[in-house]
Amino acid sequence: MATTDRQATTLALAHALSAAERGLAVIPLSRTKLPALRSPHRDDLDADPVGVPCHGECGRLGHGVYDASTDPARIRELFAAAPWATGYGIACGLPPHHLIGIDLDTKSGTDSSSALRELALRHLFTIPETVVVLTPSGGRHLWLSGPPDVVVPNSASRLAPGIDIRGAGGYLVGPGSRTDHGLYGAAPATAHLAPAPCPPSLLRLLLPPPRSHHPTPTSTGQHGQGLVQFVLAAHEGQRNTRLFWAACRAYENDIGPALTEPLVEAALGTGLTEREARATIASAARMTGHRP
Repeated sequence: MATTDRQATTLALAHALSAAERGLAVIPLSRTKLPALRSPHRDDLDADPVGVPCHGECGRLGHGVYDASTDPARIRELFAAAPWATGYGIACGLPPHHLIGIDLDTKSGTDSSSALRELALRHLFTIPETVVVLTPSGGRHLWLSGPPDVVVPNSASRLAPGIDIRGAGGYLVGPGSRTDHGLYGAAPATAHLAPAPCPPSLLRLLLPPPRSHHPTPTSTGQHGQGLVQFVLAAHEGQRNTRLFWAACRAYENDIGPALTEPLVEAALGTGLTEREARATIASAARMTGHRP
């Protein structure tokens, strides 16, 4: 490994340990912003893709955000197992902060900051002074703290174009991380702040709307439950592929219509938008000779 990479790993570990001192659970990330450690179950997944996903119960490393820890010894162990790591991720939704990340993207060509200001004016909330992390692409991550009894899901552009939400099961790239696109850093005068409480009006927007009753995975049997769990275990880069595969298997087993809503809700939990999820499921229906 090049000297610069070794230095980046050393700095990433130092930043990760500092974040952990503030109660933020962390994992090592590669230069691609993905978890640095591969899943120990990747071969098992090929053999049994609808098996119940492991979230670290096996005791091995490589379970993504489920490896996140505030324990210095555990963090050093994670980084020792991934000496190529050049950054770290901060798990969202965990105590004591129950972190919610507001990701204001610029890559899509939309003005996400203006969109957030319009939402604030329309719904009568103000973004409080809080931690702001600047991304290499010119975007910003706003850190907010959520209530302990509320689970905020991940979403992509559901709130507004260019605004992604990192909630339970998601993570934010920590300041001091180096990626293929550059360095993440805290905005001036915000690094010392604690994540500010999420305004109640904004929090309501982050939660999925109540849904009418639909058949649950239980009513479609064990196979239906396994397909939903398969989608829920998807990481970024796998979400559409896993959803498409699961929907194809559902239609092939004549439970496609009954499993549509549970699959959509599972996909929303991984960060897909409802439009993306329904389009993928419709494609699976057509591929298997059914009408969506």
